[in-house]
Amino acid sequence: MATALFAGIPVADYPAALQWYERLFGAPPTFFAHETEAVWEVAENRSFYVVLKPEHAGHATHTLFLDDFDEVVARIEERGLEPAERETYPNGVRKTTFRDPDGNEIGFGGGPR
Repeated sequence: MATALFAGIPVADYPAALQWYERLFGAPPTFFAHETEAVWEVAENRSFYVVLKPEHAGHATHTLFLDDFDEVVARIEERGLEPAERETYPNGVRKTTFRDPDGNEIGFGGGPR
């Protein structure tokens, strides 16, 4: 069975969100589903989409677990976004969380050093 993932992120200010997520993902959207929905494909059949839904903005919580955690987080910081949190769990797994202007949380996890 083939599975595709579309993780939704509701936002209140669509133009500001587009700019923020371009910095987070390091590229413009892969495509626009319509005037107020932009999609970034982050891996084959795995996408994030930002959609104008002010009534739901700020409630998304997503985490990507990465093989190249340190490199990805460093590149995001180079693009001017600062992490809201950095955590290391007792088993050594690490997580860095970024929050968009609406408060949506996008986390990046990585294995122990």
